[in-house]
Amino acid sequence: MKKFCSYILPLLAVLAASCKKDNFDPPAARLHGRLVYQGEGIQVEYNQVPFQLYQFGFGKVGPVSNTQFTQDGSYSVLLFDGEYKLTVPNGQGPFLWKKQANGRPDSITVKMSGDQQLDLEVTPFYMIRNVQASAAANKVTATFGLEKIVNGVDGKNIERVNLYINKTAFVSSGGDYSIASSQKGSGAITDPAAISMEVNIPALVPAQSYIFARVGLKMQGVEDMIFSPVIKITL
Repeated sequence: MKKFCSYILPLLAVLAASCKKDNFDPPAARLHGRLVYQGEGIQVEYNQVPFQLYQFGFGKVGPVSNTQFTQDGSYSVLLFDGEYKLTVPNGQGPFLWKKQANGRPDSITVKMSGDQQLDLEVTPFYMIRNVQASAAANKVTATFGLEKIVNGVDGKNIERVNLYINKTAFVSSGGDYSIASSQKGSGAITDPAAISMEVNIPALVPAQSYIFARVGLKMQGVEDMIFSPVIKITL
């Protein structure tokens, strides 16, 4: 009996410790915000532009969170209270993120103690301005302008602009986010401040009395597009 207990008691202690370890409260502090330029929201492609959160001093070498911005440039993540570093990896996003002298992406120190809102200031290569969109004769027509923000050695040239439409408010390239689109290359843009595009509306099954539209700009040498806000259009 004593020999049996000598095996069982340590086992029960291990199980109790495991249960205690598994019963830690999950992270509950919400860090949220959006990408902005001079207070104006930056629109990107849904789940295509990542950011990373690091927490040092706990034996971790990689990011504790590797998450993507939503299409309106917002983000939200649950964390434990503590100090973190937030950064956007090099080559990500249609904007400039601050860099260190060695070329590595700079980081923002975030001290969590309960919920916190933190907007992230970036410098987009371009902004899409004055977007107007309407539907007539089974077509969507959009007019807009492009404002170049970054000049000099870091400036980028226009590769193309796209007009996307979709049945839902998630609008960009890709099968679930576009039912039709049109494209205009840089050579067809005579005046970046006054661009007009149109796209045919396909049959909507099931039928609905509205669609959503958004303009996207692709720049040379930049993977990610910048977008206009989504516009709901009544048919």
